[in-house]
Amino acid sequence: MGLFESSALVIGSVIGSGIFMTSGLIAGFLPYSGLMMATWLIAGMVTMIGAICYGELGAMFPRAGGAYVFLREAYGRAPAFLYGWTFFFVIGGAGIAAIAAGFAEYFGAVFPFAENTRELITLNLPLMRIDVTAGQLIAVTATVGLTYFNGMGLRRSVHGQSVFTIVRIIILIALIAAGVSFGIKTRAANMGPLLPSAGRWPNWSAFGAGLITAFWAFDGWYAVSCTAEEIRNPRRNIPRSLALGTAAVLVLYLGVNIVYSMALPMEQMRGIVRVGEAAVSAMFEQSASGLVALAFSAVVALTIFGCLSANIFFCARVPYAMARDGLFFRSLGVLHPLRQIPSRALWAQAAVSICLILTGTFQKLIDYVLFGLVFFFAATGAAVIVLRRKAPLAERPYRLRPYPLLPLVFSAVNAAIFIALAVEHPEQAIVAAGMICSGIPAYFLWNRRRNPIRAEAEGRSGDR
Repeated sequence: MGLFESSALVIGSVIGSGIFMTSGLIAGFLPYSGLMMATWLIAGMVTMIGAICYGELGAMFPRAGGAYVFLREAYGRAPAFLYGWTFFFVIGGAGIAAIAAGFAEYFGAVFPFAENTRELITLNLPLMRIDVTAGQLIAVTATVGLTYFNGMGLRRSVHGQSVFTIVRIIILIALIAAGVSFGIKTRAANMGPLLPSAGRWPNWSAFGAGLITAFWAFDGWYAVSCTAEEIRNPRRNIPRSLALGTAAVLVLYLGVNIVYSMALPMEQMRGIVRVGEAAVSAMFEQSASGLVALAFSAVVALTIFGCLSANIFFCARVPYAMARDGLFFRSLGVLHPLRQIPSRALWAQAAVSICLILTGTFQKLIDYVLFGLVFFFAATGAAVIVLRRKAPLAERPYRLRPYPLLPLVFSAVNAAIFIALAVEHPEQAIVAAGMICSGIPAYFLWNRRRNPIRAEAEGRSGDR
């Protein structure tokens, strides 16, 4: 992958259903268009700071695995393994399952025969009974099909990701153009009030809830760091693609939210999940609202499909990196002899996601994804500072500035989110901590058998 393809991967891994479904939730917490836009801007800026931090680390260690490699170099094998363990089963596995389920929901809205809740067959297994719905079947089919597609070879997969990304960018630009035209006609009457009057400002918990919701829509921005070994000139292109990709997403997200604010009064936007559909319907004649809703569902389904493909592509590189270090199933650390891609890791990640789709357990796990993400984001941001002190003479093709302000901000924001989530949802925090710590006995098991498939030339601080 060159700079264009790697930047497209960043954009494609982020833009899915989030931008069409989260703004109404944010408006429920912050019912003022100015505050809603400020929330998206802050979330985007923090994401860009994270991308800059990952840019320095990715240029230092251009290896498959992303944060797994960064945490290994900064803190050692055990913390890195816990990240990879959590990523495989929760962050990546449940994330892919949730995206696939979202695709199935919108696919069913376009094609009634595949309605999400329509039951098809019942599987009586020894320990459980599974009622397979049409939505689950569509989600599984999409996951299997895209895993097969991404396993056909890097060139074909990368071209596919780029095409999906271009199509989604065109869709969002068209939506922004239509919204601006509508806003000019109505003189943006729906955008007020921008800010609350004196004494009516929302409390800090409302700001925090809105910010967390916006962060969820930016998830996936770190994708290119996981695929470092498949990028041309990675020491140059990883930092650039991370910065360009996250900046492009931020600009598109701000533009779309301006459209929402011009199309819908804040009172109508508050709490609406399918806010994109509501906004588009409002911009057209009432007589055509049914057709508009159907077309919009098709557009969202296509957008989610592309996001699913990108996530399947990059998520498999984390278990591949672990297995190559001898800290996971050894067969997952082997590249396909002809296509030179981690095909076994692709199918292993798909298998976890399919199990979560069929059992529906991803719906429970997805509540804990954000706990894991922000915890390891905070640790990875701090890894920039740790490695500056631990290896001051190491080659750094890209050095972030201003240092140490940026990594401190990124780590502090994510740590604050983690603490806020734990205070607000202590039971979920305990379960999330249990999920992460469940990897401890697994680590000792694999570490005892450790026999890396491919020894790397560079010494690793975690091996010392």
